[in-house]
Amino acid sequence: MALTFYVGMHSWTFCVLLSNKTIKPKGNRMARSRYKIIEAERPHFVTCTTANWLPLFSSPNIANILLDSLTYLVDNKRIIIYAYVIMDHHVHLLLSSERLSKETGIFKSFTARKIIDYLQEKKAEKILNLLSFYKLKHKKDRTYQLWQEGSHPQAILNEEMMLQKIEYIHYNPVKCGYVDRPEHWRYSSARDYADMEGLLRISRF
Repeated sequence: MALTFYVGMHSWTFCVLLSNKTIKPKGNRMARSRYKIIEAERPHFVTCTTANWLPLFSSPNIANILLDSLTYLVDNKRIIIYAYVIMDHHVHLLLSSERLSKETGIFKSFTARKIIDYLQEKKAEKILNLLSFYKLKHKKDRTYQLWQEGSHPQAILNEEMMLQKIEYIHYNPVKCGYVDRPEHWRYSSARDYADMEGLLRISRF
């Protein structure tokens, strides 16, 4: 497609992954999550993924929509974020909230609307057509579906698990081969943990 997204020194033509394979549906691509939030105030590890893993967040403008929404929720004391990373097609968050399920739903609903508005403004018809194509059949109240259903919440049960999830989040871009060190990835709290200026206010563990 004509629209190419850039993050740092990396670029993707929209429908091409790093392996240069065209994106195709992945079987039961957006099955309803069986994970449950337990003890909402306890930190949880959550993952929000785009419909059919479309690499929308490779666009800095779209990534900034996510950051702006998270910043609003943090500044208004609706969530506490301990670690995060924004990848090309998913977001990992380690966070807590008195209303975790509701705030996660609000985040996904608001960012979906803002991102779709942005794509419509840019006349990104091919991307919008994909978001329409991958919409689940029972979603009859909308034209497009940006996020997969669910956020796979995992309760953090102890300090060891907390540290493991923080490391997993921060090393996500390294394992994908995008950067050599976690703090080199702009859209990550690894920068905060390395005493560098980050993009989002977090509560370091």
